[in-house]
Amino acid sequence: MSHLENFAQIVDQAAFNCQEIAQIDSEGKLTLEEAYYIQKLSIGRRLARGERQVGFKMGFTSRAKMIQMGLSDVIWGRLTDTMQIEEGSEVEVNRFIHPRVEPELAFLLKKDLPAQVTNAQALSAVEAIAPALEVIDSRYKDFKFNLPEVIADNASSSGFVVGSWHSPTIDFSNLGLVMSIDGRPLHVGSTAALLGHPIRSLVAAARLAAGAGEPLKAGDIILAGGATPAEWIKSGQYIEVEMQYLGRAGFSLSAQKSA
Repeated sequence: MSHLENFAQIVDQAAFNCQEIAQIDSEGKLTLEEAYYIQKLSIGRRLARGERQVGFKMGFTSRAKMIQMGLSDVIWGRLTDTMQIEEGSEVEVNRFIHPRVEPELAFLLKKDLPAQVTNAQALSAVEAIAPALEVIDSRYKDFKFNLPEVIADNASSSGFVVGSWHSPTIDFSNLGLVMSIDGRPLHVGSTAALLGHPIRSLVAAARLAAGAGEPLKAGDIILAGGATPAEWIKSGQYIEVEMQYLGRAGFSLSAQKSA
């Protein structure tokens, strides 16, 4: 087993067992290419256990966050069916280690997308859009990690909730949104925070997914990125996003960790 395969096994078992791990690259030797390879191997282990890949999530879609992280491009991760949380349902809190949540816009594709597409071509491939929440839950102890470690850990993606789907003919370039916990508004934002227009996130997803040999396909769900800062969540809370014209999406965490 190569050291990259070993890292993939460590990351996968951390997610599977919901147990935090030490940094796998504390000396900063991993390249981004190696980190994405670890992510692919790790998700491959899930697929071998019977999970099904259903789409992709985008990260660092805020220009300010990119600059802060010294990046020239967004990052991305993979979504599987077991990561999807039914809208309005209660989720066991022990499914996560130290979860945070952020509001997103979700795309549902009606046709495949090649690597190089214009905004208009990407939009023509969209079946529907919906408000969504992503649970991000780095498996690293004390939430300490570098960029390659984040990527290797599936860009910290651990779960997602999608609300009701709506026609993409709605102008979604600058939709106002509010993320609340237990009915208390915590973050107010706009879909314009996603690269200036969420469709640009979908264009980037098409390019990056195809570059990894996994081009976007009809039926895929794409999370366009966090539209506000992420918020820590804990047991017993109900988390919800309300998005202009698109309605709400939410879920609750069980009151306590089960034995």
